[in-house]
Amino acid sequence: MEWLTIGAFARACRLSPKALRLYDELELLRPARVDAATGYRYYTPAQLEQARLVAWLRRLGMPLARIRTVCALPPAAAADEIRAYWAQVEAETAVRRDLAAFLVDELTATPRKDTTVLELRYSAHSDRGLVRAANQDTVHAGARLLAIADGYGPAGAPASSAAVAALRFLDTADLPAGNVLNLLADAVHGATEAVRDVAGTDENGTTLTALLWTGSRLALVHIGDSRAYLLRGGALFRITHDHTVVQSLIDEGRLTAEEAVIHPQRALLLKALTTGTPDLKLHDAEPGDRYLLCSDGLSGVVPDTTIRDLLTTATATAPDTAVRSLVDAANTAGGPDNVSCVVADVVETAARTPAS
Repeated sequence: MEWLTIGAFARACRLSPKALRLYDELELLRPARVDAATGYRYYTPAQLEQARLVAWLRRLGMPLARIRTVCALPPAAAADEIRAYWAQVEAETAVRRDLAAFLVDELTATPRKDTTVLELRYSAHSDRGLVRAANQDTVHAGARLLAIADGYGPAGAPASSAAVAALRFLDTADLPAGNVLNLLADAVHGATEAVRDVAGTDENGTTLTALLWTGSRLALVHIGDSRAYLLRGGALFRITHDHTVVQSLIDEGRLTAEEAVIHPQRALLLKALTTGTPDLKLHDAEPGDRYLLCSDGLSGVVPDTTIRDLLTTATATAPDTAVRSLVDAANTAGGPDNVSCVVADVVETAARTPAS
């Protein structure tokens, strides 16, 4: 058998001897033989393919623990794992890109001398639906905070309630200028710990989608399959990305949006509040914007086109009318799940002039 010293093997696979020694210690890439007397490591040419795969995955920035998983899989499954990892990287990069753009805007913005200010007018409504025995959704709508959590498992209701309760202080807290995403991230960390305290096991948990109002922007946090939408100029935009098995299959081109609606695993989550990292981003608000937060009890049975029509029809009325119209539509479609909605309108109000 042909043996390669660690130096020769390192040159052939483009991994340093130091890296090879580390991968040996981590049982990621073991040498074929270790000399009992000298401790020298020897490899075979047959190991070069795995070594090169490890090198390529490290260049992608993949963590060592995940590389170990990929290397243990057959080629097709390994390719799926790499594809899923890269989709996660792109999503996280998009969050950092949005934060960078926000910071640039903050540092270069010209002070405004507007005579009007923006505020939210809002309403929330939650309904058990027509099938479920209990309501495990929790909603909140306030002058600064809009939130919705959809619990699951036997302790789903306490989990969703704990998540939203941990964020309610944001409705009265002073918001630091230019640091709202950090404030929201810290609050969500507290919400995660609160859910862990009441959930007990991974069988219980909750989604979380929330918007924090700064006066001109909305900071969004999202994890799970509840959704946030923006109605602007008559067009409806979904501003969250579902963390579900079917959404990952759509992202990979293995499933169409139409097929996802009837997929047997359409409710299977990839991430929830205690099992993954939430998405964080900022949205600039404009007068006339209408925001919708909803649990999958609405989006799972009412098409986006119908949601847009209901939000548009209710534009001239109070958000309270809109949320009740949406909940009624879900129940008309069978009401198979709890359904909860928060609707908030961005409106202009006259600025108060200081007394002379």
